[in-house]
Amino acid sequence: MPSIFAYQSSEVDWCESNFQYSELVAEFYNTFTNIPFLIFGPLMILLMYPYAQKRSCYIYVFWVLFMIIGLFSMYFHMTLSFLGQLLDEIAILWLLGSGYSIWMPRCYFPSFLEGNRSQFIRLVFITTMVSTLLSFLKPTVNAYVLNSIALHIVYIVCQEYRKTSSKELRHLIEVSVVLWAVALTSWISDRLLCSFWQRIHFFYLHSIWHVLISITFPYGMVTMALVDANYEMPGETLKVRYWPRDSWPVGLPYVEIQGDDKNC
Repeated sequence: MPSIFAYQSSEVDWCESNFQYSELVAEFYNTFTNIPFLIFGPLMILLMYPYAQKRSCYIYVFWVLFMIIGLFSMYFHMTLSFLGQLLDEIAILWLLGSGYSIWMPRCYFPSFLEGNRSQFIRLVFITTMVSTLLSFLKPTVNAYVLNSIALHIVYIVCQEYRKTSSKELRHLIEVSVVLWAVALTSWISDRLLCSFWQRIHFFYLHSIWHVLISITFPYGMVTMALVDANYEMPGETLKVRYWPRDSWPVGLPYVEIQGDDKNC
């Protein structure tokens, strides 16, 4: 099926004008605003290395998928091909699945699993596989389904916000939710209000989504790491740090961990 590789073979098109700056790049800004994924991914692997060694080496898979999303999203927006769209969306789906498997607190597992994480991981894997196959049936709704999964994650962190007295965790949850809300607003505005933005010659809301969501993921992951530690690592002390400096008003969050020498 050579058509799936063809430029503009996807039914999804964003508000940015196509081929404005290059005959090879369909959406210039939407393509290159994925670069933060390729920068933050390796950086988070390095920053989170001590934590991953004690919690789970599958955390590296999460950040590899994060970088793959950046690459596939660049390919999609460069070509607007059907293949690029599916690769981008399926990579996001598997990233969310890996995050659920690693950090979802046992108290939110379905009751029939009785808190068994191994069985929960199997359930997430099967669900993700089925969802991957279903994504081929109606590709135009895939992005909306993925955003609905994010709503469930927001529900979980809001529940934990009510439970915790930690100012550090509350701050991370607040920042993560605000970043996600602003990013989602940009995404929806670009999707549903394109004619308005075209009238005022502002085509960059989906590009803003890319930048904001690439920052939201590190904040969200560190938030879930702190939530997870309350259940899975009660004997450990996690300290949130920010790269490049804690004193800077804006930084990339990560955790330092103190405790025993258990490695993954």
